[in-house]
Amino acid sequence: MARIDGRKYNDLRPLTLTPGCSLYAEGSCLIEQGNTRVFCTASVEEGVPFHKKGSGEGWVTAEYSMLPRANRTRSQRDISRLKLAGRSAEIQRLIGRALRSVIDLRALGELTITVDCDVLQADGGTRCASITGGFIALALAGKFLRDGKYLKKNPVIDYVAALSTGIIPLDGRDSPILDMCYEEDSSALADFNLVMTGAGSFVEVQGTGEGRPYTADEFSNVLRVTTPALQTIIGRQKEIVTL
Repeated sequence: MARIDGRKYNDLRPLTLTPGCSLYAEGSCLIEQGNTRVFCTASVEEGVPFHKKGSGEGWVTAEYSMLPRANRTRSQRDISRLKLAGRSAEIQRLIGRALRSVIDLRALGELTITVDCDVLQADGGTRCASITGGFIALALAGKFLRDGKYLKKNPVIDYVAALSTGIIPLDGRDSPILDMCYEEDSSALADFNLVMTGAGSFVEVQGTGEGRPYTADEFSNVLRVTTPALQTIIGRQKEIVTL
């Protein structure tokens, strides 16, 4: 039995990465993953946060937001609450950690790169798409600094991508499925967000039993299915930017 959109359990959604989509940002990328669309920009600024001052190292941080009508119903902007929503704060910390894992902060010098990830349309996997597209924006900003001779080399030292995998009933058994759309994500027995570098190391694995706890064997199957898919996505990144 096929999935809700006709894919097999290990099929990715159609993926389009459009670099250089911002006229002004030092690096940018529009990522379209199925019906999820995220606009990612990387901005370079002089100076670093207080905890990095005088260290000779730079900083990479991320901000994440979802447009009010990116989803099926209108959501309030964070500014209307006068504070950042808890979900947005958690996601942007994840994006920042993922991107910092592949950058040489000392090579960056005392500069800050802020990667903004704005969800234009959400259909599952927005945080993972933000990491995958945000990396392209970050790498292009690093290339801008190197080519403009602001830095001796691109401080980005490896690729990084992320993918959402779930466990759902499929063909009479509970199976891992790649790259969930919203309907699958909302009904999954367990869902995972996996972040992996080009070298094949994991930066972060978030796994939650939603409908029930998951077993060690099921977790092993998630890793087995997701790892080659992440390598495929990183291959697409390599077609766009060379480090």
